Amino acid sequence: MEEEVVGSTSSSSSSSSSSKFPLTFWEVTAAGGVVLGFVVGLLGVYLTMPASDYSFLKLPRTLEDLQILRDHLESYTSDYTIQVLVGYCMVYIFMQTFMIPGTVFMSLLAGSLFGVLKGVALVVFAATAGASSCYFLSKLIGRPLVFSLWPDKMTFFQAQVAKRREGLLNYMLFLRVTPTLPNTFINVASPIVDVPYHIFFFATVIGLIPAAFVTVRAGIALGELRSMGDLYDFQSIATLFLIGLVSVTPTLMRKSKL
Repeated sequence: MEEEVVGSTSSSSSSSSSSKFPLTFWEVTAAGGVVLGFVVGLLGVYLTMPASDYSFLKLPRTLEDLQILRDHLESYTSDYTIQVLVGYCMVYIFMQTFMIPGTVFMSLLAGSLFGVLKGVALVVFAATAGASSCYFLSKLIGRPLVFSLWPDKMTFFQAQVAKRREGLLNYMLFLRVTPTLPNTFINVASPIVDVPYHIFFFATVIGLIPAAFVTVRAGIALGELRSMGDLYDFQSIATLFLIGLVSVTPTLMRKSKL
């Protein structure tokens, strides 16, 4: 009898411990392989750069960190443009793939180093590639994580996507343009609620342009920024919401006709 109690206790404890970590061994291995790929790529960029002190290379967390990084990278950008571009894109895509906060600093850096047009193109490319990478990684291993981290948001998002199947592109554009739902959540949750990739892709490419323009343009005057709150004033936020409303107007008009 005691052995049965001990056996049941051990089995329940093992099942509870396994339920605490929702990923299997192979799912963790797949995620680790993606991380290793990024590390190898960044190492290749590092080895092609000239011998120097790169202690300044770190993910910026404050405007002061960003200004220091900008000041050092300016001297490398003209002579080692390809390496800087590849390194920038890999870091941005890595951050988007694994939901690491701070991509807004990377967008500011793009504007500071490359100007408005090139900066917006670079940010939209890197952000779309990172969002796509996150989409497919989440499709592979994301379901248990998403439902454990954001159960309420998932319920809301799932219901909205199911209700707006006919005008899904317009709805996804609205979400991308406006801060209704965080972009990181959209990247992870979209494959779980069966948003087709082509709709996810086009909504990401088009929907990220307005916010990228605002951020990249602010990066040109990086020295004038005093806080991150200076990025989005009332006019900028109102403009983004107006663009978002325009994007869902065709869907609303179609429903009213029905």
